[in-house]
Amino acid sequence: MLTDTSIELRSAKPSLLMRLVKWLMSTRKPVFPHTAPEFREHMKQRSVPSDAPMPAGFSAKFDVEHWEAAGQKVITLHPKSGPGEWHMLYFHGGGFVLPMFKEHWPLAAAMVEQCGVSVTLPMYEVVPEHSYQVQDAVADAAFAKLAESHDPAKIVLNGDSAGGHMALSLALRLTKAGGPQPGKLVLFAPWLDVTMADPAIAAVEPHDLMLKIGTLRACGEMFAGDRDPANAECSPLYTAKEDLALLPPTRIWTGRHDLFIIDSRTFTGKLRDAGVDAKLYEYEAAPHVFMAIVPTRESKDTLALLREFLPA
Repeated sequence: MLTDTSIELRSAKPSLLMRLVKWLMSTRKPVFPHTAPEFREHMKQRSVPSDAPMPAGFSAKFDVEHWEAAGQKVITLHPKSGPGEWHMLYFHGGGFVLPMFKEHWPLAAAMVEQCGVSVTLPMYEVVPEHSYQVQDAVADAAFAKLAESHDPAKIVLNGDSAGGHMALSLALRLTKAGGPQPGKLVLFAPWLDVTMADPAIAAVEPHDLMLKIGTLRACGEMFAGDRDPANAECSPLYTAKEDLALLPPTRIWTGRHDLFIIDSRTFTGKLRDAGVDAKLYEYEAAPHVFMAIVPTRESKDTLALLREFLPA
């Protein structure tokens, strides 16, 4: 059912499996501490984290390439039948401070298998051990490398959460550079304003099992470094209309039990106002980055829509 010309509610109630997964999530230790002081203390004491390793079976299921961009590790998964017509540059989430999660690998595999795309995943260095400039560098270098051997118009930028921010920020930098441009932009539950300024977000917070406003603001400050977190460079929600107008066709997926749903709606409206072909798909009671729970009806629907958005 259509709730707006640019927003579509795809699921009016969560699937049984999604409800079960959410209950399991509620019984486990959260990914991030739920208060800003706890988050800051945790970050001071932590050891430098490592990326979840690629599952061993992937080498048999896909043609796997290991390479580097800006001195950082990158992995590309191709279908066994050969490189896909579309090539996806995918940035994993984790608040800019966490590396590749084990849950990202099944999502990447599902996109290769169900959408027929090749997927490139930068294993980027994380904040605060490394700066945002290091993350931007691997994004820029990875796209430039892919554009040398693949039609840029058939490259789609994608990412979840902070990775969605990275994909969007890369797309905006590319429009300003004036060189090869990606053909499409896909954002899974993107983090669009690291200041979490919209007061409407508070109404969603009790329903979000993973994310809390204070923790995200502290994380956003850590990511911003010497920049103003409310600046458009840090929070692309505030990008000028004339710059948004240069973006490619864009699709966004966000659950309604995700703090980022409020800014996703606002941003979709800004994209449409700037003349961009943009649409937001919403899923009732779905949690943050629900599409990574690949067995669920909601994730399968997301990938079906993505396949339609990237026609052969």
